[in-house]
Amino acid sequence: MVHTDVLGVRADIPSGPDELRALPPERLPALAATLRAVLIEQVRANGGHLGPNLGVVELTLAVHRVFASPADRIVFDTGHQSYVHKLLTGRADAFRTLRQEGGLSGYPSQAESVHDIVENSHASTALSYAAGLARAYRLRHEDRRVVAVVGDAALSGGLAFEALNDIGGSGCPVVIVLNDNGRSYAPTTGGLARHLARLRSGIADADVFGELGVAYLGPVDGHDVAAVERALSAAAAGNGPVIVHCVTVKGKGYLPAETDEADRLHSVGAFDPAAAGRAAGAGGSAAPSWTDVFAEEIVGIGARRPDIVCVTASMLRPVGLREFADRWPDRIFDVGIAEQHAVCSAAGLALGGLHPVVAVYASFLNRAFDQVIMDVALHRLPVTFVLDRAGITGPDGASHHGMWDLSFLAMVPGLRVAAPRDSTRLRALLAEAVAVSDGPTAVRFPKSGVGADVPAIGRLDGVDVLYAAGRDVLLVAAGPVAPACVQAAVLLAAAGIGVTVVDPRWILPADHTVVRLAAEHRLVLTVEDAGRGGGMGAALAQAVADAGIGTRVHNLGLPRRFLPHGERAALLAAHGFTGAAIAEAARHALAGPGPHPEMRLS
Repeated sequence: MVHTDVLGVRADIPSGPDELRALPPERLPALAATLRAVLIEQVRANGGHLGPNLGVVELTLAVHRVFASPADRIVFDTGHQSYVHKLLTGRADAFRTLRQEGGLSGYPSQAESVHDIVENSHASTALSYAAGLARAYRLRHEDRRVVAVVGDAALSGGLAFEALNDIGGSGCPVVIVLNDNGRSYAPTTGGLARHLARLRSGIADADVFGELGVAYLGPVDGHDVAAVERALSAAAAGNGPVIVHCVTVKGKGYLPAETDEADRLHSVGAFDPAAAGRAAGAGGSAAPSWTDVFAEEIVGIGARRPDIVCVTASMLRPVGLREFADRWPDRIFDVGIAEQHAVCSAAGLALGGLHPVVAVYASFLNRAFDQVIMDVALHRLPVTFVLDRAGITGPDGASHHGMWDLSFLAMVPGLRVAAPRDSTRLRALLAEAVAVSDGPTAVRFPKSGVGADVPAIGRLDGVDVLYAAGRDVLLVAAGPVAPACVQAAVLLAAAGIGVTVVDPRWILPADHTVVRLAAEHRLVLTVEDAGRGGGMGAALAQAVADAGIGTRVHNLGLPRRFLPHGERAALLAAHGFTGAAIAEAARHALAGPGPHPEMRLS
C-alpha cells in the first residue's frame, strides 16, 4: 500500500492493480471512501472534474480487480473520468500535481503510465479504439482483453454508433462498461437516453445492443463493487462483444455535487467546501468571462431576431446558452455529443429560413470540418459559429487548446472569422456576424476573464487603429492579444521605433485595408493566439505577396505541436505573448532576415 498525504488527506491506497486485486472484499468500502476524500480535497484545492470521478469510484475498482492492466487494455471515454484510475495505478503520490504545470494530466497520458494507452478527452472515441485494439491483439495472437469504459452521454455521439455497428457485426471481443449516470453536463437527451432509462427501470421489451449483436448484461448497481465484478467476470468469460450496463450517480458521496442541478459539479475551479462546493466559475474567477458576455448578448439578439436559433452539442451551460434556452426552449437544439450532426443540422435550419448559432468549444469544431466546408460553406448558408475556449485554454491541455480552428477555417471559401479583443467588440462582432445572410461566419474567444476594454483611436474601413506612432512596424493583433500588442508598441516607441497597432476585428480572410497598410511599413508582425500554420498571419502574408508588396511579414503564434497543460497566462507568456516578448520579436525582425526564436515553425 502507498501511504500518502494528498493535501492533508492521509490515504492508504494500493500501489497498483496487483495489490488492489489482492485486497479482501471487505476492505473495499473503506478504500472507496478514502478515494472520494482524496478526490474532493484535490479538486477543492486546484479545480478539475469532480462529479464524473466521484461517480466512478466503485466501477473503477471493479474494472481493475477483474482485468489485469496493463496486459488488459482499459480505455476511458471520456478521459476526464480517469482520476480514480490514476490513483489506483501508481500515481497517488503525484496526485497533488493534477492539472498543474509539469504535473499529472487531467486525462490519461502515455507519458505518465503504461496503464494509459489512449490520451482521449474528446468523447465517443473509445469503442473505435477498442475495436482496433481487439483486432490487433487477435491477429498478433495476444491473449489480452480490451475494455472500454463509456459514459452514456459519450455513447450518443455518431462515432460511437458507427463503432457499435462494426463491433456488433464483426463480433470483436470488446467489453463495454457503460457508465450510465443519465447526464453529460445536463441530463442526456435523445432516443438513446430514453432507451437507457427504460432499461434502468426494467420496462424495456428488448435492448438495442442485442439487436446490434452486442450481448447485454444489466442493469447493475455501479456503486456495488461485488455486483460489478460479477458482471464484468461474466463478460470477460465470453468470446464476443458484451456491454455491461452500470447505473451510477454523478457526484456520488458528496452532497453538494449530488444536489447541484447545473451539472453535478462536473468541472469546477478551486472552492471552499463550506461554500457548497461551487467556485465563482469553472475557472475559479469572479471576473465576467467571455462566455458570460456572449450568454448575455445572444439573449438580446434573440429578443430582436425571432429567426435566431441556437445549437449545442450537449454543452448548454458551458457555452453560455442556458438563459437563451430558458427564454425560448423551442429555439434551442441540444443534439447530444454530436458535433458533425450539430453543424449539418444547422445547415438544414438555415435552408429552412432560420439563422442558426452553433456554440461549441473551438477544439471540438475540429470534428465537424467536413460539415463546415461541404454542408454549410458550399451552400453559402448563414450559419454563425461561436467558438468558445479558442486559443490556449490552460489546465485541460493538448486536446482542449483551441489552437487549430484558424488553420482549417482559413481554407473554407466564403467564411469570415472575427476575433473580438474585449467585451464591447464581442457584442458588436456577434451582431455583425448574425447580420450576414450570404455565408457562414465565426466568432472566436478564449477561456478567461474578459478584461478591460481596449479603446480604438481611429478606424480605417472597419479596421480599428489602437496605436499610431510611426511607420516602422505594423503590429496586427488578433482579438485578445491586443493589450500585449499595445504594450509592445509603447516599448518600441520608447526605443525610437515607429509603430502602428491595428485590430482587423474580422481576421479571416485577410483584410484589404491591412494589406494596404502593410505597404506603408517596413515590417508587419501579426500576433494570434492560434497555430501559426495557416491562420491570420499566413493569410495576410499570402495576400501581401499576391499584391506585389515587398514588406516582410512575420507571424507570431503558437507552434505546430501539442502543447501541455498549465495556466493560460503562463503558457501564453512562455510562447511570446507578452508586451516585452512581442517588442523583442519586432526588434529582431527589423534587424535582419534571420528567424527569431519565438517565430520558428515547429
